Amino acid sequence: MKTLDEIDLRILRMLQKDGRIQNVELAEKAGLSPSPCLRRVKALEESGVVERYVALLDASKLGIGLTVFVRIWLTSQDAKTIDNFTAEVQSLPQIVECHLMAGDCDFLLRVVAADLDAYRRFQGEHLVRIKGVQSVKTEIPMQKIKMTSELPI
Repeated sequence: MKTLDEIDLRILRMLQKDGRIQNVELAEKAGLSPSPCLRRVKALEESGVVERYVALLDASKLGIGLTVFVRIWLTSQDAKTIDNFTAEVQSLPQIVECHLMAGDCDFLLRVVAADLDAYRRFQGEHLVRIKGVQSVKTEIPMQKIKMTSELPI
């Protein structure tokens, strides 16, 4: 992949703010004519710099008002236990992020639910029943200070 220049970065910053921006407007803001702008966007998509386009939803307006962070400790860190855990996580839509961790716990999850009762049911019916899970610790955030999908480019 070629090195990104300032115009590519300008395009990416604008796409991060509005993935539905029309090419004509994007080109104008990037200081290009529409055809070269579209070629650059296509190249950024084909190279994988732009992975995909999504709509960001307001979870609270959809009845998913609770976000919790869950630390998971496994009984073992062998490949079979980790592979089983990650496969189970993929099948649970309430888990919106999963990170394999270095440090105290094995995995850190971000889980969404309607409310605390719904999360408690999810934990009891799903998380603790995954083979290889030794311990589950839930952290409940008091206030969302910052959440963004924009990378600092």
